Formats: sequence, C-alpha cells, structure tokens
Amino acid sequence: MGGFLTALKCKGIVIKTMDYKENDKILWIFTDKFGKISVIAKGAKKSKNRLFNLCLTFCFSELVLYKGKNMYRINEGNIIESFQGFLNDLDMLTYASYICELIDISMVENEPNLELFKLMLTAMYLLKSNAMDSDILLRAYETNVLKHTGYGLNLDFCSICHKKIVSADYINLQYYGGVCDECMKSQGIHLNRDTYSALKFLNTVPMEKVYRLNANDKIKNELQRVLYLIISNNYAKSPKSLQLFEFIKESEKNE
Repeated sequence: MGGFLTALKCKGIVIKTMDYKENDKILWIFTDKFGKISVIAKGAKKSKNRLFNLCLTFCFSELVLYKGKNMYRINEGNIIESFQGFLNDLDMLTYASYICELIDISMVENEPNLELFKLMLTAMYLLKSNAMDSDILLRAYETNVLKHTGYGLNLDFCSICHKKIVSADYINLQYYGGVCDECMKSQGIHLNRDTYSALKFLNTVPMEKVYRLNANDKIKNELQRVLYLIISNNYAKSPKSLQLFEFIKESEKNE
C-alpha cells in the first residue's frame, strides 16, 4: 500500500500559466523553498473554483502543494498580493511580465534560489509602488539575476590583467568584466564611460536604493542594449517581453 502524500508549504509567485485539458491549468511558480516548479491545478480554469484566483499570473501566495511523479499539485493557498493591478496598464503589465520571464529563462526547475526569489519579490513590489524609474529598476533587476545565476559582472577590476579600474569603455563578454585602457579589447562590446559607471552602480547598490541613479535616455538605452546582449549570450532563450513592447511603442510613434 502507498503512503499518504506529504503536504508541502511554501510561498510562490506564478510566473507563467497554460490551459490544460478542459478545466485544468499548468502553472510555473517560482517558490522560496523549491525554486521554479511546474504545478497542476485541477479545475482552476473555472472562475468559481477555489483555486482560480491563486492561479493568476503574478499572484504571490502561501501555498500547500503535493509532489506527484512528474509535477506538483496545488491543494490550497492564501493570496498575499495578487499584483493584478498590473493588468490595467500596458507599461506595468509588460514590465511585470519581463520580471517573470527573466526567472523563467534563467532558472531550471527544482533548483532553490532564495536570494533570487527575494530579489524578484522586491522588484515586483517596487514596480507596484511606482517609487522609481521603471527602466532603472529593470536594469538593476537584470544585473542581480545575472549575479545570482552565476553570471555576475566584475566591473571593479580589468577582466584581462586584473588591475583595478575606476572607469572603462569596454566589457569582455567571455569573462563578464570590464577591460582597462591598456589591454586588448576583443570578444566584447563597447559602451560609453558614463554608461559603464551607471552599470557599476547598479551592480553594487541594493535594488531598493538604485533610485539614486540619475541617468539620461542615452545611458538608459545603452544599459538596456548591453544587458540584453549579456543575458541573450548566457541563457538558453532570449527575453521577448520588452522587445514586443518596444515594437508597439515604435509603431505608435510612426502612425
């Protein structure tokens, strides 16, 4: 005879959903204890089902799960913050989707990463509060995701000769670091020195304090370009959320 299934308690954020069969849903949830996991929610497509609200994308909840052979099954939960207000604003919806997408492409399943979980949650609450420039918030989030998945940037020392550098205009994409003016610049990307300094700031300051960075549009655009390239080079997939958003904005400008 088989034993009883053990109830597993955790906190988690729904980062992606998919309809399954007639009434069920498959969720991808980033949790504090188990990392990114796939979960089946029976009957969750029905609006009157007790699991319906728990299974909405962005929803942050305390959950009770059971571990099956191939995936977890959600039994019950308590919503802490739904973040459903993001759905009322295209900008916020896109930024929140991107925060979730970065977790999806950077994390394999069943690999706990509590620090990254806390950072994601901080990013979601900061986005909701509208307390800082959203572009700067996302760039800080990107540097932290890279750092906590093994691709952290070394911007204080030359990645070739290891000499301390205050500023630079080149990042080596093989060693994830700056290159001083004396060393050969290859296998990397050029950037403005002011952008390098801004990136260095984002890489060292806690995410809730990056509002102190004063960056013009040129620096913000270059930060986005550089970090997108680094992210695309290191993960199996390139993020799509912001690309689609930029396409929509450009289309509106040209109308």
